[in-house]
Amino acid sequence: MLPPAWLAAIDEFCEHLRYESRRSEHTVRAYRTDIAGLAAHANRYGVATPAELTLETLRSWLAAQASRSVARATLARRAAAVRTFTAWLMAVGIASVDPGQRLASPKVPRELPTVLRQEQVEAVLNRSTQSRSERAHDPAMLARDSSASPRAESHSPERPVELATRLRDVAILELLYATAVRVSELCGLDRCDIDFERRTIRVLGKGNKERVVPFGGPAQTSVESWLRYGYPILATAESDDALFLGIRGRRLDQRAARNAVNVATQGLEGVPKIAPHGLRHTAATHVLEGGADLRTVQELLGHATLATTQLYTHVSLERLRSVYEQAHPRA
Repeated sequence: MLPPAWLAAIDEFCEHLRYESRRSEHTVRAYRTDIAGLAAHANRYGVATPAELTLETLRSWLAAQASRSVARATLARRAAAVRTFTAWLMAVGIASVDPGQRLASPKVPRELPTVLRQEQVEAVLNRSTQSRSERAHDPAMLARDSSASPRAESHSPERPVELATRLRDVAILELLYATAVRVSELCGLDRCDIDFERRTIRVLGKGNKERVVPFGGPAQTSVESWLRYGYPILATAESDDALFLGIRGRRLDQRAARNAVNVATQGLEGVPKIAPHGLRHTAATHVLEGGADLRTVQELLGHATLATTQLYTHVSLERLRSVYEQAHPRA
C-alpha cells in the first residue's frame, strides 16, 4: 500500500489530467498506472512523498524496468508520463524542484506503420459486405426481425443480433477507412454527430478538440443500412444517442471495434492483419497519394502538429521506392 502522500498526489494529478488538460480516460488510466509504479519503486527506497523525488530515483526506476526487458517504446512513454507528473508537482507547489526536466528518454526507432494497398482495402471491404447472409440483404425481412426484441424467445433468438452486428461491423470498417478517425473517436460518435446531407461527421478528438471530417458514398450507404436495419435490433434504454452499439445495447466498446477490423482482415491472402489504427494510417496514406497536401491530411487526422503528419510522406516514399525497384530495369 502506498503512503497517503503518494495516493493523494496521484489522485489530484489524475484529476488535473482529466479536467484541466482534457486527457482521455485511456490516457488518465495509463498515467495513473505509470506513476503508481514509480511511487512503489520510490517508496521501497525510502522516498515517502513525491516532494522527495530525485533524478537518481527516476533513473533507477527506468533502469529497473529496462533490466526486465521492458520495450524501449514503453520506457519512453513512461518517462514522458513521469516528466509530466514532476512538472505538475512543481507547478502546484508540492515540490520545489523538477527532477524530471533532466530525465532522458530511450531513443525509439520510428517504424513505418503497416499500410494496406488500395486493392487490399477493396478486398477487405468487399468480403465484409458479401459475408452478410441473404437475410441481411433483405431489408423487409431484417425489418421484421428488428420489430421483435432480440432477446425474445423464438426459433433462432440469436439470429437478429448476429445480422445487426454484421451490418454494424461493415459500417465501422467503411467509416474508419473513409474518415481516418481514431477508434476512440469512432466509438464516441453520437447519431447527431453524423450529417448525411453534407456527408460529414463531427469528431471530438484529443484534448477535446472538435473537427469535421467528410466521408463518401459507400460509407454513407453502410451507416444508413446499420441505422435503419441493425440499430433498432440492439437499441435499449441504455443506448442514449450512441451511433454504434454493442450487443447489450450500450455504446460500442473499443475492443469490439478492434475485433471487427481484425476479423475482417483474417484469412485474406496477402493482406496483413491490422488494427483500426492501421486503417487510419492506410486512409491517410491513400489520401496523400491521391494528391492531397500535408495540411489537408493534418486537418483530416486531427494532428496538433504538422511534424506528426509528415510520417505519411515517408510511407509514400517507401512505397515509391519499392515500386521503382520492381519496375525500373536499372534500379
